[in-house]
Parts: sequence; C-alpha cells; structure tokens
Amino acid sequence: MTPLERYQADLKRPDFFHDPAQENAVKHLQRLYDDILEAGPPRSVGLFGKFRPKRSVPVKGLYFWGGVGRGKTYLVDTFFDALPIKRKVRTHFHRFMQRVHQELRELKGEKNPLKLIARTFADEARVICFDEFFVTDITDAMILGTLMEELFANGVILVATSNIVPDGLYKDGLQRARFLPAIALLKEHTEVVNVDNGVDYRLRALEQADLYHWPLGAEADASLQRSFDSLVLEPEHVQLNADLNIENRTVKAVRLYENVAWFEFRELCDGPRSQNDYIALAKIFQAVLISNVEQMNLSKDDMARRFINLVDEFYDRNVKLIVSAEVALKDLYVGGRLEFEFQRTLSRLLEMQSHDFLARPHKP
Repeated sequence: MTPLERYQADLKRPDFFHDPAQENAVKHLQRLYDDILEAGPPRSVGLFGKFRPKRSVPVKGLYFWGGVGRGKTYLVDTFFDALPIKRKVRTHFHRFMQRVHQELRELKGEKNPLKLIARTFADEARVICFDEFFVTDITDAMILGTLMEELFANGVILVATSNIVPDGLYKDGLQRARFLPAIALLKEHTEVVNVDNGVDYRLRALEQADLYHWPLGAEADASLQRSFDSLVLEPEHVQLNADLNIENRTVKAVRLYENVAWFEFRELCDGPRSQNDYIALAKIFQAVLISNVEQMNLSKDDMARRFINLVDEFYDRNVKLIVSAEVALKDLYVGGRLEFEFQRTLSRLLEMQSHDFLARPHKP
C-alpha cells in the first residue's frame, strides 16, 4: 500500500478526519515514494563498493515543519511503513545525535571521523527519517554541516519533521554562521513543506480530557492511560519501561512513544535530579505524563523543590503536562518552607490546562 493509498484508506475510519494540509503533505510523500522506487536500488561502484544512486539526479527528500499536533508523526509513519526497502531507519533526531557523539568518541584520533560515520550510516540506511529535527547545542551545530554533506554525498535520502522552518534552526545560537551551511544543505536536498493551518490532533485530544486526575486509584490510572493513548498514533511503537540517558543518568519511563513520555513522580522528583535533567526532558518531549504525584510537605521539601523546577522548565518550553495526584491541586503542598514558591507552581499548573497554553507550539 502506497502512502496515498494508506491515507485514502484511513479517511474511511470514523476516528480519522480530512485535513487539507495533511492531504497536501501526503502528495509530497507519494512523490518521494515514487522517486525512490523509480531510482531503484543503489549500485555499488569503485574499489570499496561505495553506494551511489542509479540516476544522476539525487532523490530529493522532505522536511515537514509545523506546530505541535499537526500529524507530522503520522505522515512519517505512513511513509516509512509503505516504503518497500530494507535499508531504512526511523529515529528521533536527539537519539541520532547521541549516537554520532558516541561514535566520535570511539573514533578519536581519526583524521576525518565524520566522513567515516556518514559512510556507516549510509551503509545501514538509504533513507533516514528524523523525528523532531531541532538544534540547540553548539556542539551539534558545529558538526552538522559536515555530517550532512557527507550523508548526502553517500546518497542518503532524508525525511525530517520539525516545529521550526529550516531558516529558523539554531536561531540566535553561538557561532550560528558556522551552522548556515547545514541549513543550505537541508534546503538543497529536501523539499520544505509546511503542515500548519490544518487540524491540531493533539490539542483536540487533550481538550477532551482532564489533565489533572485525583485521587489516586484505578479511575485515575485509567484516565491517565486514556490520555496517553490519545497522543499515540501507532500503539505498536510504544516502548514499555524504557531507559533514557539524561545528563549521563538513567531515567526510566513507564511508557515512551516518540516525543511523548510517561514517568512515575518519584522517578523524576526523588533522588539525584537537577534542573539540567528537566531542561533536557523539556527539550525532548512535547507531552509528559506523571503518575502518582504525592502530597508534599516539610518532610518532602526536596521533592517539592524538584517538582517546582520541573514545572518551571515544562512551562517555559510549552510541554503539555498530564498528572495523576494524591490530592486536589490546591492541596498539593502544605505546611512547608516552599509555600510561597509553590503558589507559582499551582498557578502554572492551572494555566497549563488552558486552551491557550495547549495551543502553544513546543519550544525544544
């Protein structure tokens, strides 16, 4: 089934809605799908069998950009599942860059490590699909130009989703001039397609659900599960009890799906967690669920402090937060030294349930 055929079949489902912006994006996916099949498998040439496409004009990939909830994940899923080739990879951009840095450490001392890394990726995949392409780290920004140049030189086709138009990537970042070649390469090797002005699927799902569930129990658990399910387009891709590497420490997620994560309260707020952990999580995830939030008091001020920091970071980056808690929101913190500061947290938690907040784009 081609991407267009899959989309037309999905339109017949009662829970699937027609969206002109998404329909236009699917047509671009179909174009890329046809181009890849027309080009055929790459042929190996040269002494070391380096892969090159058969046709002289490279296949141009796609860069979808738009706000949260515009169905970008569905688009990439549709394309990736339909593509009848083995050498294809789907990954979150953040995890891709983690692997690049790991390989750079292993290749320390090599003259052109990025060339070797790009060749490794090209051997593994002719098509690479990135979720959530964004750049905030100067180290990533400094290497992406060379890395992408080598990937494209090795015939890799890129499909990416992002909240940000290419010209807005790494905006106001340090030494941004050195990142501009990467932007030029993206625009040269991908067709840039905006998917805004359509239906906001996640906003619609979240507006139909309570975002603060209490008291704890079977009903709250079921409500949290329904909220998570409403944010998942492909249930078979959900990871259970997933280990994340955040600031060189392991954080265990109850459930993980692309840029949606579900954590236990104590996993995030009890133990060696710092503001940097919450900054990293807020950059990666657009929606976070936290279960079993406890009532906090003087004896739990350390947890309360971490929870305050977590909410601040999630609020600043427009992360959608869904919570199950022991008590009502107004009673979440009592009788401790942080009552004044916690009032701001309560105010922010209330605002984070509003339509205006839910409609804000994530700021990675």
